[in-house]
Amino acid sequence: MTPDAGVVAAPSTVRLRDVAVVRDGRSLLDAVDWDVGPGERWVVIGPNGSGKTTLLRVAGMRLLPTRGTVVVLGQRYGSTDARALRTRVAFVSQTLLRSLRPTLSAHDVVLTGRYAALEPWWHRYAATDHERAAQLLDTAGLGDAARREFGVLSEGERQQVLLARALMAEPELLLLDEPAAGLDLGARERLVARLTALADDPRTPPLVLVTHHAEEIPPGTTHAALLRGGRMMQAGPVGEVLTSDAVSACFDVAVSVECTGGRWAARAAAT
Repeated sequence: MTPDAGVVAAPSTVRLRDVAVVRDGRSLLDAVDWDVGPGERWVVIGPNGSGKTTLLRVAGMRLLPTRGTVVVLGQRYGSTDARALRTRVAFVSQTLLRSLRPTLSAHDVVLTGRYAALEPWWHRYAATDHERAAQLLDTAGLGDAARREFGVLSEGERQQVLLARALMAEPELLLLDEPAAGLDLGARERLVARLTALADDPRTPPLVLVTHHAEEIPPGTTHAALLRGGRMMQAGPVGEVLTSDAVSACFDVAVSVECTGGRWAARAAAT
């Protein structure tokens, strides 16, 4: 029997080689090599326009690169059914938030994650699906908000609901694109606490978090990548990558980076 040409035997959950994305003559990503291994928890940091969201969309098989090789969960992008594979990859983004009907209940928003749908009436759900959705909302501290409309929840509550939705189908890869954007201090800390619990849970699949801010990195993060101008400046164990010199070069501003009690912070270096 001839093996499936789209299946690649590789230990990495995500494997990118020489990946480039070019739009209107501009390189959004250029010559990116990157591996995300089983059990790893990544943070991707870089300035605005550095290509972070584009990188996540490629890794989530939502954007075919102009050049390069993309292998996700052992499947090569371009040689497999990307639509089917996306059901195994949870993707949380501001675009998703804006795509969901605001009159859906929080429970129904979580429920739609079972089939990566936008409306609950697209599929039939078993009693066990409803039980899991309720459990995920309880874990997020939103059990009492299950019947409230998604659109009337606070920004922080909506992000917690989206995270619960991402976990609904028990994904094999979890991609989070700036989930703390626009949150106040309390909501951000509650989200970081939830991400910390996920990072510490061995049942959580490989996780990649995109952010601008070191303060949003949850304890338990194992790896970091610095992206600038569409190029991967550094990638590896978080303690080796998030140094003052490396982050300063990435953002083109002198900063001091510190990690205390598992929480990271970056501030302007003393002159």
